[in-house]
Amino acid sequence: MSRLRFRRRRPTARPTNRLARLAAAVAAVALVLTLAPPASAAGRFVPIVGIGSTWSANAISAWARNVQARNIQVEYEAAGSTQGRVQFREGKAHFGVSEIPYGLKDIFSGTDSKGSRESAYMPIVAGGTAFMYNLKIGGRRVTNLRLSGEVISKIFTGAIRKWNDPAIKADNPGLNLPSRSIVPVVRQDGSGTTAQFTLWMSKQHPAVWNAYCAKFSKPAPCGITSVYPRQSGSSFVGATGSDGVSGYVRQENAEGAITYVEYSYAINAKFPVVKVLNAGGYYVEPTASNVAVALTRAQINSNASSPDYLTQILDGVYRSTDPRTYPLSSYSYMIIPTKVEYNLTNDAGFTLSKFAYYFLCEGQRQAEVLGYSPLPINLVEAGLKQVQKVPGHEPISNIPQTLRGCNNPTVSADGGNALAKSAPQPSPCDRRGATQTTTGTAGARQDTPVLPVARCGGGGNSTSGGTGTTGGGTPGGTTPGGTSPGATGALGVPDGGPSPQFDPDNGQVVGDGGAAGGEQVAAVPVSLEGEGGWRLQHTVMLLAALLLVALVIGPPLVSNALQGVRHDDHRADR
Repeated sequence: MSRLRFRRRRPTARPTNRLARLAAAVAAVALVLTLAPPASAAGRFVPIVGIGSTWSANAISAWARNVQARNIQVEYEAAGSTQGRVQFREGKAHFGVSEIPYGLKDIFSGTDSKGSRESAYMPIVAGGTAFMYNLKIGGRRVTNLRLSGEVISKIFTGAIRKWNDPAIKADNPGLNLPSRSIVPVVRQDGSGTTAQFTLWMSKQHPAVWNAYCAKFSKPAPCGITSVYPRQSGSSFVGATGSDGVSGYVRQENAEGAITYVEYSYAINAKFPVVKVLNAGGYYVEPTASNVAVALTRAQINSNASSPDYLTQILDGVYRSTDPRTYPLSSYSYMIIPTKVEYNLTNDAGFTLSKFAYYFLCEGQRQAEVLGYSPLPINLVEAGLKQVQKVPGHEPISNIPQTLRGCNNPTVSADGGNALAKSAPQPSPCDRRGATQTTTGTAGARQDTPVLPVARCGGGGNSTSGGTGTTGGGTPGGTTPGGTSPGATGALGVPDGGPSPQFDPDNGQVVGDGGAAGGEQVAAVPVSLEGEGGWRLQHTVMLLAALLLVALVIGPPLVSNALQGVRHDDHRADR
């Protein structure tokens, strides 16, 4: 009898089915991991609106453009500090921006009430109120004009009316100044720039300022005002906003005009600014380093329970004898909400907090190129703490670690202000006396020839060391500094054109922007998704939650897949 042999048929579909089922199971788990919500839901981005200062508008606008890549939409209206305080107080904006706080007695418009809206102040950037001018000698633009504080005050009160006035000639021994009328251009809207300028005049040149106020029947002492007084029929011209006053001065037919405006506007307009005489006897312009040096003498309100916490008193800045000090240096402030009311929601607060984290850290690295000066690290730290008061804010669990990730250019190993410590000494030729430099300023760096009698060797900025100050304007006081041998030259700013664009991750100039001259600081990326240490904490919490979901759902899916494989094997055996 023959034995029948049965050959088991190899199922050709089995490996394919097995792999397909396993792949489906893995894909299902992956999908669950992808779609699973985080352990703690964060806020969502919504458009936010701010209004206020034109002094700091160039910085705020640049920061707002940069964070668009992160889906943060910030609309900022540069309407002046007065409108910033008013609109915020009335709940018509998520944040306001102002150079001065609520509650100051204005000699022309009265006391500005804070109202009932709960808020706090947060410094956002430093800078210098500069004097941009339009003046030519023999058809050639003057770029190296120098003026003392008394002369500036007399120009803006009508006491000095000609460019060849003996007092102006004394400040400029190298220039053969023309007999041209001076046209002071002042703000006609409520302005923080006006407030800072008039405060400085009232403190440093009270006799000149009091005499001018008396023309408007204001008693002495005449103090601060946000609305510059001017008489009809005078040579004064009024314009709205920083763009308005700088735009007037830059006109070809506005020769003889001079205005007060933040340094960045002159840079963008390709126009020069006045070198102002400081208490140390030197004429200086408001470069980032000169402003940083000056603000080491600012007194900051360090009482955390005060409604004016972190606001500034600048008397020490005005009177600093450091030869590098720019005397009209100051901070600008954001007024932030601390309660859900008016138009504020938690999502708006969350968005505002993310914007604030950006400009307090990476944004400060861009300040110098934009024509400002970065906040010292102690005020960045204070600012980060203020953000924790905003409803719906993204919390920071480790502020010191966050500060280490900020890469602020003012940070030094000894805790002082690195930018102030490395600030170059002014040229010996810019010491008050018989000599004068040829070097241009701000947006007009081209030299202006000086008379042979006033020529000075080198003509540029000195790089020799000297005694300076450091510290970065610590709350409640100042910190003495040391020397800065071999310091680099003054900021080489972009020669006009639109404001440069920055990569929001690393703060570097992109496109055709071009970086500022002098020593550069390496850009280390800091993600908006996690400023400093709190990103790691959130990531770990998220991974833990997703792992838990995978452990709960994954095994049944894989088990079903394997049962399907065994079922295929069984069918194949049959």
